[in-house]
Amino acid sequence: MPNKTTEKKTAPAKAKAAPKKTAPKKTDEAAAPKVPVAVKEVKKTALAKKEGNYFYASGKRKTAVANVRIYSEGNGSITINERSFENFFPVMTDQDKILSPLRMTGNLKGFDISVKVFGGGVHSQAEAIRHGISKALLAFNVALRSTLKPAGLLTRDSRIKERKKYGLKRARRAPQWQKR
Repeated sequence: MPNKTTEKKTAPAKAKAAPKKTAPKKTDEAAAPKVPVAVKEVKKTALAKKEGNYFYASGKRKTAVANVRIYSEGNGSITINERSFENFFPVMTDQDKILSPLRMTGNLKGFDISVKVFGGGVHSQAEAIRHGISKALLAFNVALRSTLKPAGLLTRDSRIKERKKYGLKRARRAPQWQKR
């Protein structure tokens, strides 16, 4: 029997692709000439910032944080986040909470108070401001501690929302259990 020989067919060679041509880069000089642009000067109106000696304290409640400044020379004005006290807290109970450390110490009209508050809800912010005012009054006069401490105004209320646990619907609420 004669030996069979097989020849492998090879694919025809592909022609090499021509190198890509790149366009010459245009210079900015050929583009439109630069024209100086007139910049408008904006004058910032300075908000009424209180100058002078102040006593600083930070008060907290839940997730609300209040940074309080008490100015020793003042007429009793309170500004919260650049707004008036009555405008920021229209509810009377919140206003009473904030003024309670000033009433207890008898300094209702002696100070100007500036507050920056953020986080939490309305009531938490009011209690954070109360805590901050109490601490600032203590920085002003250490003798006020005997008045503020028994009322609980210097104590940070550490109750915060409990975290949700896996396998439960809320922090402690379990899914409904069915006997049958």
